[in-house]
Formats: sequence, structure tokens, C-alpha cells
Amino acid sequence: MRAFKQSQPLIAVEVIDRAAFIAIEEEWNSLVEATCDEPFYRHEYIRSWIDNFAPQAKVKILTGHDDTGRLVAALPLVAQWGFMYGLPVRQLVSPTNVHSFRFDLLAKDAGSAANAFFETLAADDSWDVIRITDVPMGGNAWHIHEAAVHAGFPAGSWESQRSPYMPLPPPGLSLKFKSDLRRRRRRLEEQGVIGVECVTAGAHLQDCIEESFVMEENGWKGRQGTAAGQSQGGRGFYSELARSAADRDYLSLYLLKLNGKAVAFQYGLTRGGVYSMLRSSYDESLKQLSPGHLLLEDVLKDCCSRGLRELDFLGCDLAWKLEWSKLVRVHHWLFIFRNNCLGRALRRAKFEWIPAVKQRLGRWRTRC
Repeated sequence: MRAFKQSQPLIAVEVIDRAAFIAIEEEWNSLVEATCDEPFYRHEYIRSWIDNFAPQAKVKILTGHDDTGRLVAALPLVAQWGFMYGLPVRQLVSPTNVHSFRFDLLAKDAGSAANAFFETLAADDSWDVIRITDVPMGGNAWHIHEAAVHAGFPAGSWESQRSPYMPLPPPGLSLKFKSDLRRRRRRLEEQGVIGVECVTAGAHLQDCIEESFVMEENGWKGRQGTAAGQSQGGRGFYSELARSAADRDYLSLYLLKLNGKAVAFQYGLTRGGVYSMLRSSYDESLKQLSPGHLLLEDVLKDCCSRGLRELDFLGCDLAWKLEWSKLVRVHHWLFIFRNNCLGRALRRAKFEWIPAVKQRLGRWRTRC
């Protein structure tokens, strides 16, 4: 392996555990607010994820301090066993899943932090694979990937999702789309009194969260078994996160109501002038009237009145999102493999052998 040189300025790296992580909430959030003020990177978001999706896992949280002792970089990782192509492998993975949406290295100087952190990771022989998921294109974590490549480690990346977003105020929608929205709103109004409630805190917050779980479970997500409330981890994560966000004044739980009953909801978080839509659902008995679209129309008006600059749909580029905006953010999964025979074989299997087999199978099926 080639010698790996850390760039200036020097960063003092420390790997901390769960207890030490809990103790640095204020410092952590100060770093988030000074670098990339998105909710997914905040202390309470990551803490809620770990508490509900990996409560027994060993965490390795890399922190970097400058010569004054100030926190200037952070990268939370979780140690776990996994399998790749039938082989057991020791993994260090980002604390992420389908409920995370976006992840990145926190750093004031991404290049210096990445070099310092990778030097620490390279010296740690407890892993075979590092996997950092849903990193936005141009995100800080790409510097870790580059540091690994520079040091001669096998590495690779693949595109995971394209997340639509919309600048505010929104650009012009098609006349047909706007006409359809007006028509559907009139038809919904014919069925009774409609209104929108935005819950940001209060004694009935948990009741609204539970109502959203039930609505989601009664829809297609429930039928597929992917509704948030169908798992203990998902239910606990969104409930805990809602309370934390409400305490810090960045929760927006929107409910579209018909005759006092919720028929659509959005679970959103607002930081840095951006409204991020984590979850949404609607009463599918009213599918022909598009209550989800009607609620989104009301949410956009509220976001504009609050002076926000963007609505981030998050997740994949589903067709209903692309009806509102064709703009997308590309995200990738980043892989770094141990620089040994196993690591090189795993890298070739994932990024060369398996794709080649899939390509040949695709050609064969086309001919057949």
C-alpha cells in the first residue's frame, strides 16, 4: 500500500462511542448549522435512527477537532456483520436506511477531514467493507472515496436514487395540470367542508402521528408491508423525531381534512429555508380526487408565505413527484474495500463480474 499523507490543516481524530456521542449534541448541531443545515445530519435525527433501528449495534463515530479543540468534522458509522455474494464480511456502514433519505460527511474542510478520517479507518483492521449510502453528488463523503482510491484501496460507487426537488416560488405548472387540480378540488368540496391543519407541536401531536400511521397502513404501503408504522423501529423513529423537531421548532405535520376527518397528510421538516417531505399518504377511497396533490398545493402556498426557497420531495423520482418538478438530485452509494485479496475480489465481483453477467443475461433475454 502506498504511503498516505494527510493534508493540512491537521485535524485531531477521535473515535467515540454512543455515550460520548450523546454528550456532544450542542457541538454537533453547531457544526451542522455552520456547514450543511439539513435535518438528516442533525444530532437528534441520527440519534433517533440509532436508537430505533440499531439499538444494540456498536457505533464508531469519527470526530475531528482543530487545534483549539473545536469540533470541525464528524462521520457516524455502525459496525455490523453482513454477507456479500455468500461470504461473511465485517462492515462499517452509515447509519442509514430507507428512512434516512440523505447522508454525508460533516466537515468545515471536507478534504482535510476526509484524509484524516480515512487514515484512521485504514489503520483499523476490524472491517472488510465500508459502505456509505445515499450521498448526494458533490457531497463531502466523496472525498473519503477519493482518499481511499488515492491510497490504493479498491473502491466503487453506484447510483441509488434521484430525488426530485422544486425551487420556491414554484415555476409554472402546465395549464392542464392546474386545471385538473381546480376540478378535483371542486369535486372534493362537493363532499363537504375541507380545510388544512398544520401541526407543529402541542399535546395532540402524537395523536396526529398515530393518525398518519393508520392512513399509511390502509394504503398501498401497508399492502406492501413498507408503511412506517408497521415496524417497531419505524414507529419509534418518526414519533421520537417528531417530538425532537417540535421542540426545536422545525416540524410541520400537514393534514388535509374533509368534514373534520384527515384524508391526506405530509410529515415534513424545515431547515435552512428548505421544506423536506419525509412521508406522505392519502385516503385511497378518494384516489380519483387526488387529495395528496391537493394537500401539496396547499403546502406549497404555505411554504411560499413563509419565505422558504425550496421543497425537497426526497426519496425516488416517482411519477407523481415528477408531475410537479423534473429537477432531481442524484445520490450514490459509496463502497471502500480492504486492500487485500478478499477486498479486491469483492470489488471486482460487485463492479465488474456481476454487472457483466447481468448485461449478458439482458442480451440473451432480448434475443429470446
